[in-house]
Amino acid sequence: MSESVPAREWVRYRHARFSARFPADFLYSASHYCMREVEPGLWQVGFTKFATRMLGELVDFVFRPALGEPVEAGMEIGHVEGFKAASDVYCVMNGSFAGGNPALAADACLVRTDPYIDGWLYAVRGIPGADAMPVQEYIALLDATITRMAEQEHAAE
Repeated sequence: MSESVPAREWVRYRHARFSARFPADFLYSASHYCMREVEPGLWQVGFTKFATRMLGELVDFVFRPALGEPVEAGMEIGHVEGFKAASDVYCVMNGSFAGGNPALAADACLVRTDPYIDGWLYAVRGIPGADAMPVQEYIALLDATITRMAEQEHAAE
């Protein structure tokens, strides 16, 4: 008899011209990263759908820490380049670097097309940083962020 995997619960979100679904069982950071524990103490970290929309298609990525090297939340650990923007990548975990996502070498577009499951960026053995939050808190932060962006856009007109 095979063990069944429970269906993932998604939270739908819509604000202005942005809509997305967020996995309810992930943690999120104020810097628009998502974290999921794939085995006890091993976390995969990726960009949220909001972050991928700001970056566009990913074309290049580099991670600096060596496997097993200590990392901490807030530490710059690499960079990514997209068609729309380039961005430093910051760690949102405390622990040891467990590597970048090997699937991205073959298809960097996974970061945008499947950011939560196959398009994660890097893994860490450890614990989430102090600003990790559940999905509902992240959605409240996202509401404030999008509202602020819209106000700045209108002020610039």
